[in-house]
Amino acid sequence: MKTIRAVIDSLRLKQWTKNLLIFAGILFSQNIFVLPMLINVLSAFAIFCLLSGAVYLFNDIGDIERDRKHPLKSLRPLASGRLSIREAFIAFTVIVVTGLGASFYLGPYFFAVALGYVLLQIAYTFFLKYVVILDVFAIAAGFVLRVIAGAVVIDVDISSWLIICTILLSLFLGFSKRRHELESLDQSAREHRKVLGDYSVYLLDQMISVVTASTVVCYALYTMSDETVSKFGTTKLIFTVPFVLYGIFRYLYLVHKKGEGGNPENILVKDIPLIIDIFLWAATAAFILYV
Repeated sequence: MKTIRAVIDSLRLKQWTKNLLIFAGILFSQNIFVLPMLINVLSAFAIFCLLSGAVYLFNDIGDIERDRKHPLKSLRPLASGRLSIREAFIAFTVIVVTGLGASFYLGPYFFAVALGYVLLQIAYTFFLKYVVILDVFAIAAGFVLRVIAGAVVIDVDISSWLIICTILLSLFLGFSKRRHELESLDQSAREHRKVLGDYSVYLLDQMISVVTASTVVCYALYTMSDETVSKFGTTKLIFTVPFVLYGIFRYLYLVHKKGEGGNPENILVKDIPLIIDIFLWAATAAFILYV
């Protein structure tokens, strides 16, 4: 029982909120009330939760020695000794095989995306996480694959705008996380994550500024583009832009003034103003698209 609990803790259930991006395809294709499609997307969400959890477990195996020196990561099951490397590897194998096996029943394209996601994360653990800038791009690619998975599982077209906005928002979150790690770990940053030695707070602030402005502009252009107006038959999606602006500004406030940003998933479930803003954005978008 203790082993099972340790495995569950290693799957990082709080970070499963990232998999909500899978619902983007069904929401913006205006099919969220089509029950067979909704069931497929819910199944895809569950599968990606399993796969992403297994990937975190695999990553902890590779980082076990560095995690033991980290003030917070040392409490993780593997780093603290509650879970052995052998048990963790067996759990990873079982979960990945189960998740990929289930993904095959949702279609070959979805299986290909799910397999690509797992391979990307394994490459991240062994190589990509040590390459400056590319490490954050790899994280962003994981978010994009979630969006693609949500679209292919119900066989709908993927808007290029949606892909670009996802990439930019993911880079914003990724660079903000690196900034938090660099500031909070200070001189010992490189010991905990080697690539942090190639960053500086100033450099990260410059990159965050670029992707912040790009995200807002890209989303605003998306709401006004001929493609969007033609597809949805309305120009009113522009009214969701203020929620996007507030959400980004709120996140920047938390990063710069509250010293947060190291765990985006914690912010998304704990910061009440941000939760309300996301809910209002989703409700407004849904009302415009469906009512």
